Parts: sequence; structure tokens; C-alpha cells
Amino acid sequence: MWSRPHLLGIDGLVPDEVTFLLDRAEAYLGRAPKTDTLRGHVVVNLFFESSTRTRTSFEIAGKKLGADVINVSPSTSSLTKGETLLDTIRNVEAMHADTLVLRHGASGAAQFLVKHAKSSIVNAGDGTHEHPTQALLDVLTIRRHRKTIKGLTVAICGDILHSRVARSNALLLGLLEARVRLTGPRTMIPMNADALGPTVTIHQTLDEAVEGADVVMMLRVQNERFTGAMLPTTREYNLTFGLTRAVLLRAKPDALVMHPGPINRGVEITSGVADGPQSVILDQVEAGVAVRMAVLEAVARARGTA
Repeated sequence: MWSRPHLLGIDGLVPDEVTFLLDRAEAYLGRAPKTDTLRGHVVVNLFFESSTRTRTSFEIAGKKLGADVINVSPSTSSLTKGETLLDTIRNVEAMHADTLVLRHGASGAAQFLVKHAKSSIVNAGDGTHEHPTQALLDVLTIRRHRKTIKGLTVAICGDILHSRVARSNALLLGLLEARVRLTGPRTMIPMNADALGPTVTIHQTLDEAVEGADVVMMLRVQNERFTGAMLPTTREYNLTFGLTRAVLLRAKPDALVMHPGPINRGVEITSGVADGPQSVILDQVEAGVAVRMAVLEAVARARGTA
């Protein structure tokens, strides 16, 4: 069911592959005992952008599978001395790394490395392109609460233009036959957003997108990815695209509230909603470890190193 030595994105996957990863991840949910599945396997986490949840969960996932896990950050790497990313990878591979987990600010960085690397590459987020394991953990969280993805309506709200999470989720949810609604300020909706799939629709207001939704996923404004005046004040953004209890009432009574983090409280979501009874935000975090265990195991087995 899984024969790929890499996970570069959601684009190109088929439903059976996704189901295989989700089912395997479900077996790892909770305090699953450590295994020796990846004993002797070296996983190197190369995070050239800041991360809390993704990097930590990949580290925990690798260690729970019995792998030796090494973390590399830009501030402590030779990139600060002018070394290229490719040279960094070649040197890490010379130390017999088996799997490289890469987060990088350049869209397509993971795809570039696959052409040159001998190790398995797992994309942990590349620029504004994709974040496949985030989409997988989001879908796993929804599936745990709703049992199925097919036919659900999922509203993804906020900075769509700069969000690799929005792109990967739209692709994955569409693949699994959910309806996806995208909304945000006009300056933050990509021109070709409808190209993300036939189940994707664009909505001008938050109220319209949330109306009758099964899931409401909020995204933060990614100020680090743009320059110039793309937004009014934070207060005005909160008034027009911030999720409050009043806005959430437009969704289905049992609608799930999601956020990939980090949360900017009082901007895209109020604390009352983020910490409320419909929030599954911490469930997403829990699912992250399980999904990343499934992915690390799958690519290692496909390469024959597990």
C-alpha cells in the first residue's frame, strides 16, 4: 500500500496510500509503547525555519520507533558560514543518515533534494508550497471525531495565499471527497485557488464560509512571508476574519474547530473558541506524533532500511 521512499507532498498521492498512513497512524495514537522498528536507523531533522510542534513531534516519533534522532537548526549549522543546502545534505549523508526531515523557507526545497540525495526525504514544510504531514494529522483528527471524511464541509479561513497548510489540506480533503471552502482577505487568496481541486470553492466572507460547516480550520497571518501593506490593522482583521463564538454559531452545532498553530489569540481566533468544547486543537498536536511515526516507518520500509 506504500512504496514511496519519500514524502514530498499530498499532490500525487492516491486515496489508498493516504488510508494506509492514517490507519497505521491510528495504531500509534496515545501512549503507544516504544518499538525497535527503526533500530539503527538515523533520522536527521533539518529545520531551517522555526518550529515547535512539527520538529518536536518528529523527534518524539523517531525515538519512539527506536531510531537515532539528530536535530540541526540554522543557527548552529554551517549555513551561517556560507555553506549551501546541498553541501549540508551531502555532508550529513556522508555520516550515514537514513532519513532527512526537511523544513525550509524555499518552496520546492524537498523536491530539489530528492534529485541529489541518497536518503529518504520527508517534507516538513517548504515555503508556501506544502506541509503534507500537517494535512495528514488534520485529516486523522477529523476522522477520529467524524468517522469519515467523504461529504464533510471544511472551511479553511485566513492567510490562504502564504499557507502551505491550506494547500496540503485542500488537496488531501478533496482527494477524500470532502468539500473545501476557502476564505480570507482578498489580498490573501491566491489567484488560482480553485485549481486546488473540483471540491474547492472561494468565499468572500468568514460568515459565508462557516455557514453549515462541519469543520472550521483557522490559520494565522504569516507576516514573515510577505512585505508591504497586505492587511489593515490587527483589530480590523479580527473584526472581519476572526473566529468568535458568535461566528461559530453559523457552523453546525457540533462543528470541530481546528488550528495548526501557532495561535495568535485575539487575531484569527478568540481564546473562548480556541479553548472551547468544540476545539480539537490539542488533538491535532497528539495526532502529529502518530502520523509522523507512520510516515517515518513507511518511507524506511519502502527504502528497505527498516
